[in-house]
Amino acid sequence: MTAQIDAPRAKRIDPKYNRARKSRNNFEMMAWLFMRLSGVVLVVLIFGHLISNLLVGQGVHAIDFGFVAGKWASPLWQIWDLSMLWLAMLHGTNGVRTIINDYAEKDRTRFWLKTVLYVVAAFTVLLGTMVIFTFDPCISETVAKSLPLQCGAGA
Repeated sequence: MTAQIDAPRAKRIDPKYNRARKSRNNFEMMAWLFMRLSGVVLVVLIFGHLISNLLVGQGVHAIDFGFVAGKWASPLWQIWDLSMLWLAMLHGTNGVRTIINDYAEKDRTRFWLKTVLYVVAAFTVLLGTMVIFTFDPCISETVAKSLPLQCGAGA
């Protein structure tokens, strides 16, 4: 008698390699889809950002505090930069989450690495959002005099 060789994937996966619990949601598929879609949107946002900052006007030599203050005076550029921040952080966090799931063998290690990742990502998004929306170029009269912007007394 000859030994029969089973077809690939004919048997169940060895339990030591099967960390995923059976669930009815499609979280991993949605995360995969998010990575592809957010990557495309990020390319558009980043190239728009680079073109507006580096190719239009005086180029890289014009980028200073006043340039950023002037851009962020417009809601369009606030939303543009905010979208870029949020998408980049969510995209990167999802990628690092996938790496942690692939390489961290112990459940406890995986839990703590992902906890630290989510806390850092949330802190970065919160701080970046706060900076974009609370940015005030008229901090003091000394700073205001050095800027090309018109700073009102009530600003």
